[in-house]
Amino acid sequence: MHCVIYDGDCNLCTTLVQLLEWLDRGQRFHYGSMQDAEILEQFNVTAADCELGMLLIDEANPKRRWQGSAAAEEIGALLPVGALFVAAYRSLPGLKRSGDQLYIFVRDNRYRLFGRRAATYESIHRVCKSDRCDQYF
Repeated sequence: MHCVIYDGDCNLCTTLVQLLEWLDRGQRFHYGSMQDAEILEQFNVTAADCELGMLLIDEANPKRRWQGSAAAEEIGALLPVGALFVAAYRSLPGLKRSGDQLYIFVRDNRYRLFGRRAATYESIHRVCKSDRCDQYF
């Protein structure tokens, strides 16, 4: 399993997480918002890390992590047939570089472009904060 750390106050971020929840149905990903201090502590994620965009963390090996556009690419690669699209994206000249720049622009302007939620979104497939919820997964 992998943990997606996302901005739970961002309309775009939560919409994309909801789409990923629908596609994945909790099979490959758990989710934690950047507003959840316990989740950030659990995975040793700092406020400075959050400023750089979403994170994807391998729950079995939390030192294995991707950030920003690299996280988006890895999420895509982990989805069924997604690896084909990610490989094509990475191989087209200039597309990856443009995608990385677009990610940074959207990350830095997300509230202005897409708005801010009134309440932080918490996924139905959230990261378990203790061993007690193992029985539910």
